[in-house]
Amino acid sequence: MTPPRRRRRDPDSEPASVPSPPAGKEGERPNPERLFVIGGAGSGRAELDLVTLIVAHAEPSPSTTPEQAAVLRLCAAPLSVAELSAYLSLPFSVVTVLLTEMLTAELVQARVPVVRKSLADRSLLEAVMHGLQKL
Repeated sequence: MTPPRRRRRDPDSEPASVPSPPAGKEGERPNPERLFVIGGAGSGRAELDLVTLIVAHAEPSPSTTPEQAAVLRLCAAPLSVAELSAYLSLPFSVVTVLLTEMLTAELVQARVPVVRKSLADRSLLEAVMHGLQKL
């Protein structure tokens, strides 16, 4: 199977005009989109999974960043990293960097979720079966 060919623009036609963004002062550009620069240089990441539960240890202080304050407010009750990512509208990788920084500062605690056995105990299944038969 061959890939589709790209269509070339007609050199005679003019490209659609792109509206210029409004400028406040002469030559000044509007604020760019926010860059996600969180964490120190060379800091490693914590082993966080999508289902790792995060719990806050304290209330946000005035010195915390807005992202950290939001995490501390949200994590008064345990929340998974995936839920935090969704509530904060931040990518998972950014949230893991933020949480790694907060874990090293001991602002939050990471809890591994409880993993249940894949197979139930045979005696429990037999007890349930006998109980249902007695009904």
